[in-house]
Amino acid sequence: MVQTPTGIRLRVRVQPRASRTEIAGPYGNAVKVRLAAPPVEGAANEALARFIARHLGVPRSAVSIESGATSRSKIIDVDGIDLADGKRLLGI
Repeated sequence: MVQTPTGIRLRVRVQPRASRTEIAGPYGNAVKVRLAAPPVEGAANEALARFIARHLGVPRSAVSIESGATSRSKIIDVDGIDLADGKRLLGI
């Protein structure tokens, strides 16, 4: 996780079709997120963005998937939050 001029950039490793949506913890230099949503027609990406926004207390519009839309490894930008708050809220 790094600070950007408008917020933070976060590496995420996604596990779709999990029994529940949750943060599983660190995964190398990323955060592993288990998603209940299937990886079909962007459902997992939308579920991930909503989950990250809710978890960090920012609007859904502040979360964008910058790369990895079709991959399990993603880079996400979150506007309106600083690095220390992001780490604390994600538990990393």
